[in-house]
Amino acid sequence: QVQLQESGPGLVKPSQTLFLTCTVSGGSIPTNNYYWSWIRQPPGKDLEWIGVITDNDNTYYNPSLKSRASIFRDTSRNQFTLQLSSVTPKDTAVYYCAKARHLYIRNPPRRDDYDAWGQGTQVSVSS
Repeated sequence: QVQLQESGPGLVKPSQTLFLTCTVSGGSIPTNNYYWSWIRQPPGKDLEWIGVITDNDNTYYNPSLKSRASIFRDTSRNQFTLQLSSVTPKDTAVYYCAKARHLYIRNPPRRDDYDAWGQGTQVSVSS
């Protein structure tokens, strides 16, 4: 059974770059038909899809975040990382990593499309 765990700073200052890492256990990131996404939920709002990295290392992003977001992987550590630059208080949210068996490029995302989720990590952007 695949399990995911997010890690990263709980507090980031405006204009800084946020790095969040998702550590995967029970499955390998390059496995065929495994797709690894970042999703967030701002306070009081719906889920927002950020982007996905595929089994063959292709990436796709939410157009509204594409200029600031980057997802990359480290297969030796079985981790994938979200880099989000020039953060503002609007980026305050609970951030989740999630796995799917199909490539979903959909915003807002549907929870049932993903068969594994991390527990989520709170990120606050404040000076």
